[in-house]
This record gives sequence, C-alpha cells and structure tokens, in this order.
Amino acid sequence: MSLKERVYSVLIVSASEKFQNSLLSLLPEAVYSPIVTTASVGGAERARNQREFDFIFINSPLPDDAGIHFAIDSCRQGGTVTVLFAAAALYDQVHARVAEHGVFVLPRPIPRDAIFRGLNWMTAARERLRGYEKKVRPIEEKMEEIRLVNRAKWLLISELKMSEPDAHHYITRQAMDRCVSKRAVAEEIIRLYS
Repeated sequence: MSLKERVYSVLIVSASEKFQNSLLSLLPEAVYSPIVTTASVGGAERARNQREFDFIFINSPLPDDAGIHFAIDSCRQGGTVTVLFAAAALYDQVHARVAEHGVFVLPRPIPRDAIFRGLNWMTAARERLRGYEKKVRPIEEKMEEIRLVNRAKWLLISELKMSEPDAHHYITRQAMDRCVSKRAVAEEIIRLYS
C-alpha cells in the first residue's frame, strides 16, 4: 500500500478549541481518520484505552497535567508517533525531558508550513515503526506458540506421566498426522487437561 493510500488515526489533546480547530483544518479526512479530540489527559487516556492511534498531538499544558508523561507513555505503547506542542520559552526544557523517549516537540506558535513538514516527518516515522511491527509480530507469535507447546508438554508429563521427550514427540507427531500446527495440538491438550 502506498503512502497516498494510507489512512492514519489521530488523537488531538488540547484544552484550546482554537488549537484543535486549527489543527483539524490541516488534516484532510481522506488521509487522517478517525480524528478524536479531547481537552484533558484523562480524556486522552480513555480514548487511547479504547483504540490505538497512529498520531497523537498534545498541546501542553492541559488542565489536569502538562501532558509530558502521557506523551512518553504514548510512545512506549508501540507504533504511535507523538508530538508535543510547548511554549517557545519552554521548548528546550521540554525537549530535553521527552526526546529520549521518541516524542517530537514543536514550539508554539508554529507556522502552518512547519506543521506540514512535521506531518511528513511523522508519516515517515510511523511507516518506519510499521516496518518494525511487521518484523516483530511473527517473532511474538512464534514465542507464544513455544509457550503453549511447553505448557501442553508439562500437562502431558503431569497428567499422563510422559517423559519430556515423549511429550514433545507426541505433540509433534499429532501435528504432522493431522496436518495442523503444534500450537493447535497444544491448545487442545491445554483445554483437555486444564
């Protein structure tokens, strides 16, 4: 899928309705959808718990917090690209706190063309993260299969008094004979003996 075909989900966190509207005017629905807006960190946390977002824009400070910890937490949760808008006088201080966590910081006020450049950088960062996610997902799935097979082996050992090599051979043989994955066999064993 080309960049022109991608659609990015967006969360805007700002107590300023003027800021929200200004940013919304720069985000065409054909590229950015859905766009969720909230005026506080509490509302932003609720929105983030309901779905994942590609981009999060935070206009600091907010009524209930500066938004710095929320920005850091958002970057830790995987593929989200987060931008924190801070007063120009606080830019260096805020940047020093959040840059190592992957949070982008832009000083306010900011010209429209700088926001467009920032959106391009965010898109590049999100696509890079998407590439990492594609590489990591199969590894995570394989690790989960190994955990399930090991759990099934221990159930066979404890319930049927098999040795570890026999339990492993049993799961492997069942998978081959039935043309299913070892994970499927392991899940059946776990359901049967748990």
